[in-house]
Amino acid sequence: MADSRTHQPSNLLETVRTQLVRHVPPGSRITLGLSGGVDSVVLLDLLARLAADHPFRLCAIHVNHQISPHAKDWVDACRTLCTAHHIPLQVHTIRIEDAATLGLEAAARRARYAAYARLDTDFVALAHHRDDQAETLLLQLLRGAGVKGLAAMPVLREAGSHPAYLRPLLDIDRSVIETWARQHALQWVEDESNQDTHFNRNFLRRTVLPLLGGRFPAWRASLARSAQNLAEAADLLDQLAALDATDAIQPQRLDCARLAALPPPRARNLLRHFLALNHIPMPSQARLAAMLGQLTHAGADSQPCIRHANWELHRYQGWAHLAARLPSPDPGLHWHWQGEAQLALDQLGASLGFTHVTGQGLDRAKLGHAPVTIRLRQGGERFRPDCRRPRRSLKNLLQESAIPPWQRDRLPLLYCGATLVWVAAIGVDCAWQAPAGAAGIQPEWDNNAC
Repeated sequence: MADSRTHQPSNLLETVRTQLVRHVPPGSRITLGLSGGVDSVVLLDLLARLAADHPFRLCAIHVNHQISPHAKDWVDACRTLCTAHHIPLQVHTIRIEDAATLGLEAAARRARYAAYARLDTDFVALAHHRDDQAETLLLQLLRGAGVKGLAAMPVLREAGSHPAYLRPLLDIDRSVIETWARQHALQWVEDESNQDTHFNRNFLRRTVLPLLGGRFPAWRASLARSAQNLAEAADLLDQLAALDATDAIQPQRLDCARLAALPPPRARNLLRHFLALNHIPMPSQARLAAMLGQLTHAGADSQPCIRHANWELHRYQGWAHLAARLPSPDPGLHWHWQGEAQLALDQLGASLGFTHVTGQGLDRAKLGHAPVTIRLRQGGERFRPDCRRPRRSLKNLLQESAIPPWQRDRLPLLYCGATLVWVAAIGVDCAWQAPAGAAGIQPEWDNNAC
């Protein structure tokens, strides 16, 4: 077929060489994701051939998902193959979690990529090819994915602090890869689950796509081209979101008025952008629309809390604030401070530091007169952080200081005996402030969990 002639086995090596020259700086470390199947075995063979004249260090990783009864045989096959090529191999045995909610394929993929992300390498080389690209697009279409979900896998994907992902076979048909394997008498393992059409990808590959190929021989190239066009559209949406985010997004909060002023499609795009910036799992289209409605149409005095995954979005003072979803603390919790520089408040997911200072903080001389404890709000506390103003209720002080409501019951309160002497985010009580030149203790609250 026309699209299958685009890359012949004879120039497969040159195709991979070109990708390496384009994307891999000399001296880089490449770790190949080696499943033992034909695709990754061919990529191992190609990279091993090129390592002699292209300066990179090659090793491999095999992730044992412990799903197949033949999993140990696959590990042994990968070890034999890497030993023959003198290539170091790491074997990671993982436990599949969330299969009930994500599905076995998706859960295995998540665990596998988590293993890749922990590698000490510059690039993770993966053997995805053009058939994979087209199959992924069809699967995403059938799931009703948006533009970003339909976007093409790139040849190179930077991953911030993690290794970059390199897919040098992405423009190659599966048939070309299989022909190379046969011509060079390579040995690979067959995953018996690839025959099981219970899995959606296998159903497409074995039932739908052969039928499609009879009418549309160039389906691989056409679908890959569509995926690339969608990737460009997704990039434009990201650029639009970045423009809309100017002055609308601050660390872990989003301006609800800005959201409300945008047309609904752009508002949804901006909300997705905000969630992505904070590495929050993307909600469904219906869920995203419901979240947008709560953030933009809530009354001025209402403070809705939207729960999603392990996070909460709180609308407060016109902003959507992102906070970790944490269990409510036991109000009876208390901790004893005995002079430590750092006191862990594990139940709050936070800690208190205590720094020796002069002329500020708590008067150190007074602290020795009674036991010092850290407690949580009970209600009715009164406090005087400003010596120019009378003692006031802690509730009013927290409201005046714009402490978000979801943080107020997690604020540590420091007592000396029965007297409240310091409140996180508020300060030291007037009667307990260290005079000029006197030794003081400055509590410092690490509230990252809030």
